[in-house]
Amino acid sequence: MNFELETQIVSEPQLSVRSAKARDLAHALAKRTGQPINKLVEQALEHFELELRQSTARKPEDVLWDLMAEGRRAAPAGATPVHDDFYDKNGLPI
Repeated sequence: MNFELETQIVSEPQLSVRSAKARDLAHALAKRTGQPINKLVEQALEHFELELRQSTARKPEDVLWDLMAEGRRAAPAGATPVHDDFYDKNGLPI
């Protein structure tokens, strides 16, 4: 018996983007980085997916906490949150 193994060439799934801007950006980045376009597209999509996951996982109050933290970092060294000098002994504004 003579068994011949058939070799099948299976092409990988492809993505077709009909955008001149996308094509130009991909070629320019490939030239600058030396990476193949398919790798650049994979990296860009993975980065975008990660950003989406991180932004959708946040709650609205997370933005407020970020703003407060930013304000604390901007405060001069030695500053305190005590504002007693703005109020009289009854707690009323001066």
